[in-house]
Amino acid sequence: MTDSTSKIDLIGLSREQLAAEMTAIGEKPFRAKQLWHWLYNRGETDFFKMSSISKTMQAALDERYTVGRPLVERDLISVDTTRKWLLKFPDGNEAETVYIPDEGEARGAVCISSQVGCTLTCKFCHTGTQLLVRNLTSAEIVGQFLVARDSYGEWPTPDDSTRLLSNIVMMGMGEPLYNFDNVATALKILMDGDGIGISKRRVTLSTSGVVPMMKRCGEELGVNLAISLHAVTDEVRDRIMPINKKYPLKELMAACRDYPGASNARRITFEYIMLKGINDSLVDARQLLKLVKGLPAKFNLIPFNPWPGSEFECSDMKIVRAFSDFLQDNGYSAPIRKSRGQDILAACGQLRSESQRQKQSRMAARIAAGIPDDHAV
Repeated sequence: MTDSTSKIDLIGLSREQLAAEMTAIGEKPFRAKQLWHWLYNRGETDFFKMSSISKTMQAALDERYTVGRPLVERDLISVDTTRKWLLKFPDGNEAETVYIPDEGEARGAVCISSQVGCTLTCKFCHTGTQLLVRNLTSAEIVGQFLVARDSYGEWPTPDDSTRLLSNIVMMGMGEPLYNFDNVATALKILMDGDGIGISKRRVTLSTSGVVPMMKRCGEELGVNLAISLHAVTDEVRDRIMPINKKYPLKELMAACRDYPGASNARRITFEYIMLKGINDSLVDARQLLKLVKGLPAKFNLIPFNPWPGSEFECSDMKIVRAFSDFLQDNGYSAPIRKSRGQDILAACGQLRSESQRQKQSRMAARIAAGIPDDHAV
């Protein structure tokens, strides 16, 4: 019998790869379509429960393959019903996934991570203080959504009008465009109409501005684009978002203008975190309008979520409202994002912070007790 650790995980394989695996075990390519339905429409993980597949094939699949899921280390639900999963992968690394319900509606978005840690070191983001460990695989990215589906029992795939997990936002840990191949494979699986079937119009990918990859993202995926902007001058953006030194505002805004599919019906969202005395004046608001002139744009204003050691403070809400009102008076949608899941550290910029802090505390305690570093976890 094949050792389970050497089995091939079918989750995360493209349709073409799945068909190739069926050919490898002597099955016809159409078997891949049957299997796809069981994996992504029914959410089945046990080959022997896939009733439309022969018992001989079930045994062959079980011998060679597995249907993986990340291990749920922690499952936390906020007082506002936001839900966060701390997920562990086979190599021991972790990432976090969050379900953010829409207020007053029986639907919401799953916020998915693309990397373990982050390479961007944005100064206002607690997640950015955690060094990049590695990219997540397509299986690990898809697996995050599958865990959410499992948790809410949303199998088989429901009609769009009755979905609880209705949207996907690539806004978790990491920069999606620095892991584009795996992210693209995963999103194509999640958007496939024969399986999970999330419409591309309900998928938003957020980038800090990896300019060379933006056009390819639009051409290959056609998803909604969100830009983590957060400043209106290169001087300020260089300070709070080091990626701006590589791709300054002029290049970033040109890439936005070239983004395939952007229109008044599918506006680019510009995310803007409100930092007291840094980027929150009406002068900044006027410059913001100049930056996006001619673009199909909308804004998402984000009150800063403070964290220990941060050099920033959140703008006063009076200032945030004035900023929002100015943008809206000039014809732009500019809602103030309500912070969700703060009590479970699931809010913007807080992902994996608690897990990292606990590990560091345990390590410090071990070192204080004289236990060598190689025992620290």
